Amino acid sequence: MTALTENTLPREGLLQKITPHLELAAALFSGLLILAGWLLDRNGAETASVFVYLSAFLIGGFAKAKEGIEATIKEKELNVEMLMILAAAGSAAIGYWTEGAILIFIFAVSGALETYTMNKSQREISALMDIQPDTALLVRDGSEEHVHVSELTRGDIIIVKPGERVPADGLISKGHTTIDEAAITGESIPVSKEAGADVFAGTVNMTGSVYIEVTKKADETLFQKIIELVQSAQSEKSPSQQFIERFEGSYVKVVLVIVSLMMFLPHFLLGWSWTETFYRAMVLLVVASPCALVASIMPATLSAISNGARSGILFKGGAHLENLSHIKAIAFDKTGTLTRGKPEVTDVVIRGNLRRQEILQAAASIESRSNHPLAHAVVRYAQQENILFSPPDQLEDVAGWGVKGTIGDNVWKIGKAAFVGKEEAAAFANGAAAQFAEDGKTTIYIADQEGIAAVIALKDIIREETKQALKTLQDEGIFTIMLTGDSEKTARAIASETALGSYIAECLPEQKVDHVKELLEKYGTVAMVGDGINDAPALATASVGIAMGEGSDVALETADVILMKNDLPKIAEAIQLSRKMQRIVKQNIIFSISVIVLLIISNFFQVLDLPFGVLGHEGSTILVILNGLRLLKT
Repeated sequence: MTALTENTLPREGLLQKITPHLELAAALFSGLLILAGWLLDRNGAETASVFVYLSAFLIGGFAKAKEGIEATIKEKELNVEMLMILAAAGSAAIGYWTEGAILIFIFAVSGALETYTMNKSQREISALMDIQPDTALLVRDGSEEHVHVSELTRGDIIIVKPGERVPADGLISKGHTTIDEAAITGESIPVSKEAGADVFAGTVNMTGSVYIEVTKKADETLFQKIIELVQSAQSEKSPSQQFIERFEGSYVKVVLVIVSLMMFLPHFLLGWSWTETFYRAMVLLVVASPCALVASIMPATLSAISNGARSGILFKGGAHLENLSHIKAIAFDKTGTLTRGKPEVTDVVIRGNLRRQEILQAAASIESRSNHPLAHAVVRYAQQENILFSPPDQLEDVAGWGVKGTIGDNVWKIGKAAFVGKEEAAAFANGAAAQFAEDGKTTIYIADQEGIAAVIALKDIIREETKQALKTLQDEGIFTIMLTGDSEKTARAIASETALGSYIAECLPEQKVDHVKELLEKYGTVAMVGDGINDAPALATASVGIAMGEGSDVALETADVILMKNDLPKIAEAIQLSRKMQRIVKQNIIFSISVIVLLIISNFFQVLDLPFGVLGHEGSTILVILNGLRLLKT
């Protein structure tokens, strides 16, 4: 998708705003002409009234007639608009000018309202586009200048002041502030940011002035991807919508055949006059039209997609949104999905004659020179404990085992049990390491000249929201299972702590695919939730692939649904939204079919006149659209 320019957005937005107003104005003007034609007819000016009625036909019906004729030529299929044109022309042909004009008037008004209501969900995207800044304050050669966002390149430094929106994705290089990321994640609580933190285009800088190093061009930002994904999703039709559209063509043909028979059979079989027979055929042509049925699905689907985008849930199409309502089982990756994806220190056991602060200071000092994730966790822990440390005097990396460092007169060793003495490590602190292993924790040992000084236990901590998210899914009757490459002990500990339905440990990527296929055979419709490159094959195999927003690009490209903020409760929210959409669609279909049947029966018993038939038909269409738009509400 190309970067949005200053000129394209206003033009598109203007057309979107003007079109329904022009349609409605034409419809209302045709209504005034109908009133004028009726008054002329009452006063004996029959020829003048016919001319005025013809003007009402042309002005009120032009938009819908053009739409119907173009669609018929393009798709080579008759549609509901053509039925309305034939009904109005037929009414005029037998002298029912007023009824035909009223048909055109109400059809035009309902068409304008349909355009308005359909555009309402599309305006969610326009609203997103409107909050994307056009310009940025660029620092270049020591001076500041305003440039268009399309001119920004990676490595540029920009300034964002309090109250301004961030114009590009980047990293804060200087300063600290609070950012409102609701446009990206749906999270209403602002997030504190300091040097090194990621910021995203379209978010609002709340407090401090910050310098940001641009990391992505304007057409590559996360914000731009959101717009692109939602636009793509809105253009992709669900299986139900595709069925309805295929059904429409056949249905229209059947209606035309029945109307053709209705034009002469009642005259011979029931003794109706030719005028009454033809009139009832025209009423049938109107009330049997499947407008409401056709409009039962698309507005609801677009509204649900827009609702999800506002809440940080991106659906890549109506089909995936529809599939979510049928989910019977969900498979989860562990690291970065159920857990935070970063190990954290959970326990520190110290030898009796040493001080905790001294041990953590030495450990942080040595580990600060390592790139290992466990080393980073130890350093973070010391910083959280407000322990000050400085680099070691000497450091030696023993590949595959650990590190050896010198701080003053003390020599420290940090690493595996075998690095500090396997038997001594097993016996340390009454075998604490064995219990840590049972709990799914990883241990590292710290030794000084006298032997093992401490053991530190680390664990990839379960996200705070994981337990509640899994419980909500289980309450919905959904089976939950974890597929992880971790060891049996670690998997068992995580499953026990989160109350997962089941787990499978030591899974390679291809094995995850096999297990997802087994779940598909057993449950029918299965979702897979993951964030890594190794999860991509399983995400593609599942009925619905759900990726965490902070996951790998491969996972995001493969998935059908993306959680912009790694917020697991959003899965249950997405499923509930899907189920609500399905309920509304069913309500619309049942209601629209019931109205059509009722109007057809009323017409057959000659108790329904054309204006009331039009009112019932078009009114039901508007009602199903408005019912679908309820999904726009959070």
